[in-house]
Amino acid sequence: MRILIVNSDPEQSDVLDRVLRIEGYATDRVATGIDALITSARPQIALAIISVDLGQMSGFEVCRRLRQAGNTIPVLLLGGSTPVIDRVFGLDSGADDFLCEPFDVAELAARVRALLRRSAMGRGRRYQVGGVVLDTWGHAVTVAGRRVSLSPKEASLFRLLCLRVGSTVDRASILAEVWDGTADIDPNIVDQYISYLRRKIDPDDAGVRILTMRGRGYTLQVAPSNPQRSPPETGQKAVSDVTL
Repeated sequence: MRILIVNSDPEQSDVLDRVLRIEGYATDRVATGIDALITSARPQIALAIISVDLGQMSGFEVCRRLRQAGNTIPVLLLGGSTPVIDRVFGLDSGADDFLCEPFDVAELAARVRALLRRSAMGRGRRYQVGGVVLDTWGHAVTVAGRRVSLSPKEASLFRLLCLRVGSTVDRASILAEVWDGTADIDPNIVDQYISYLRRKIDPDDAGVRILTMRGRGYTLQVAPSNPQRSPPETGQKAVSDVTL
């Protein structure tokens, strides 16, 4: 996925670029509102992170013009010396989320993932990893052609793992995104729901497995082929990465 960074401060733009690339995203960087309007129209741009303070054309105005032009790209606005007023103004201008400065890079990454997830759900897209297909409109997966019912939380957790396939997702991130960071939730609930998913999604049939990375979190990985199982029929292809 490619994310557009719109920021006139070179140092902050560099920080955003490093954070997003560590998370596995490709980036485009511009410094002005005009360039933001032009670049955001490219079909490969999945999301825009726009600074409020851009000089001649503010981030608020960029959002307003994007929406007037019918561009529905998810927008995360950054900035604001008066957080409440700026947040309200930003959302009314068409932004999907607003993050006040100074911000924590982990929170920035989590908000980006949340916006991309909501965007994918709104378009009714499907996630496919190995032999598992998750329909974002429903709470079910298809495993080797067999439909498996998931609860809303199970589906949200599996979708998060799909988006980060091959990467370790820590418990804090899972709680923040699947349970909205609710303070009174027992962190052990994550282990419980991972167990539920493992019972429902057989790695031999699904071609994926959920690994426990002790002290770090969980990773969804494409499972190695089992030589004792029947090979796929002629013409079938094994899917070894996420298809969005």
